[in-house]
Amino acid sequence: MCGRYTLTVTLEELMVRYMIGETMIPFHRPKYNIAPSQQVLTIINDGQSNRLGELKWGLVPPWADDPKIGFQMLNARSETAAGKPAFQKPLQRKRCLIPADGFYEWKATAQGKQPMRIVLKSRALFSMAGLFETWISPEGTKINSCTILTTTPNELVAPIHDRMPVILRPEDEQLWLNRSITDTAVLTPLFKPYRADELEAYTVSAAVGSVRNDEPSLIEPYKADEQLELW
Repeated sequence: MCGRYTLTVTLEELMVRYMIGETMIPFHRPKYNIAPSQQVLTIINDGQSNRLGELKWGLVPPWADDPKIGFQMLNARSETAAGKPAFQKPLQRKRCLIPADGFYEWKATAQGKQPMRIVLKSRALFSMAGLFETWISPEGTKINSCTILTTTPNELVAPIHDRMPVILRPEDEQLWLNRSITDTAVLTPLFKPYRADELEAYTVSAAVGSVRNDEPSLIEPYKADEQLELW
């Protein structure tokens, strides 16, 4: 699964990267440890232009009795999403981009689980494929939420974890956002693992394991001998 990621750029950089003309988001600070249930920045297309907004990470289907079901829907397997009640309609009509500049996974080692950060070698922003939904309680409370699609790992990620997020190539982002495309078969080719030779993985501090920690030091490389002292 994809359970933590980073977005360390400014709001202005995001707006330029995704061709956002204006946004209601008043402020964004760099995030070094984005976790489930938090409000996360996402991009949708309204049929005319891209829009930047916030969604709660953990998809809550409209038919859910309890919004806590979102904790079970942080990720959606891309191979089976089209056949799942919670993801079928969003895959057809409610797709979004979830921008990131890195994601974390934990690698099993003899000393314990070692956190790793996976980034583009270029250190550029990338877009994870997401789905979104709106849930309204009987009292009228509204929750706009999202999930991250995952796929099989590439050669780099496979020794670390058995899944990785679906990372879209920049040239495929507008296809993913195009609301006129409802045939999910057209989208299936986008679910392949991102090229391993364009990614890099490195060891980071065990401090990333706590959602309370959110500072630049989390993304700094950690040497193996230094890391062992923290376990």
